[in-house]
Amino acid sequence: MLRGVIVCPDEDLGAGLERALTESQSVSVVRTRSYPSALDLEVVLREYDPQVVFLSLESVSQSLSVVSSLEQKAPGVSVVAVNRTPDPDLLVTMMRAGVREFLSPPFDKKSLGEALLRIGSLVERKPAEGLNTGRLYTFLPSKAGVGTSTVALNTSLALSRVPDSAVLLADFDLNSGMIGFLLRLNNSYSVVDAVDRADELDEDLWTKLISPVGRLDVLSAGRLNPGIRIDPSQLRPLLEFARLHYQVICVDLSGMMEKYSVQLMDESARIFLVCTPEIPSLHLAAEKLKFLRSLDLGDRVQILLNRTQKNSAISGPEMERILGAPVRLSIPNDYAKVHQALMSGRAVEPSSRLGKRFEELAQALLEAPAVATAKKRRFLEYFSLSPVEDTARAEK
Repeated sequence: MLRGVIVCPDEDLGAGLERALTESQSVSVVRTRSYPSALDLEVVLREYDPQVVFLSLESVSQSLSVVSSLEQKAPGVSVVAVNRTPDPDLLVTMMRAGVREFLSPPFDKKSLGEALLRIGSLVERKPAEGLNTGRLYTFLPSKAGVGTSTVALNTSLALSRVPDSAVLLADFDLNSGMIGFLLRLNNSYSVVDAVDRADELDEDLWTKLISPVGRLDVLSAGRLNPGIRIDPSQLRPLLEFARLHYQVICVDLSGMMEKYSVQLMDESARIFLVCTPEIPSLHLAAEKLKFLRSLDLGDRVQILLNRTQKNSAISGPEMERILGAPVRLSIPNDYAKVHQALMSGRAVEPSSRLGKRFEELAQALLEAPAVATAKKRRFLEYFSLSPVEDTARAEK
């Protein structure tokens, strides 16, 4: 099944096309009701990872702008022009822009089916390259002390060990950021400096802001300064710069649900909600999940159950009942390995049982589609085990 996005300000035309595509059972689609700006288009591409865009022609200039942005940001994504009438002049204009398919109502099954077959054949021969910018993953604790920084750090380090990868870890926990401490970093610059100077970022300045740890680049939270807050509008230029230079960007959050944290989660391909198998942590994780669902971010959340042990007082099904969602990955408790890593300022030993879980999570991130849609497998389901079997294996 193809993944599609409909860009159509004409409500009736867009609804009719969406209905016809859904009935064809060949395309899973979402619809935007206005022409996106270049920046908003990036958000759409990251969120839905489309193979085809159905683009209405109410505004020819805006339509051509979308086509141009698609060519720059996601080469290979097929574009289908949509208009109420098959205007010959419009057809010529769009063909010159590289558009080769055209649809107009009524969207009868025969003509629509033939167009979708041609698009499907093109996608098979030349798959869309996807958005040419790095994916953002946020790590959100259910409560303080559940080990989110350890999970974010070791997952990022595992990602950085993959050949030809470029990975950034940014600590946005301005209340009690631990990444710098865990890695024994001494850089006087912080993520706040990066945000403040985002409009002037270049490679020379960037090398001063980050701290290389092996092949991982790190932006630490800096010194404790609870009074500092970040205006969410300041994040966009920093993220745009980072996405041009990194394949993966991991962000460690405080869990306080600051406005800038919500903005970062809204930009994320995945939100990892980290909790431990205790009632308070599970309860707070459930509350945060409800809040994220209220913001239409619930489908991006994946729950990571940290510090699992044999003979837990709470069964797997009971944990999932409290959470109101399945546990996608369990991470075994290994205090000794974490302590060794902490004392030496390095990663958990990759060959250890705990280290291997971080390696698996990193591999899943690299292999995953940008964002799962309703018809696609959630990326942690690429681990073939069910959540209960997965937890049991981690505890062996």
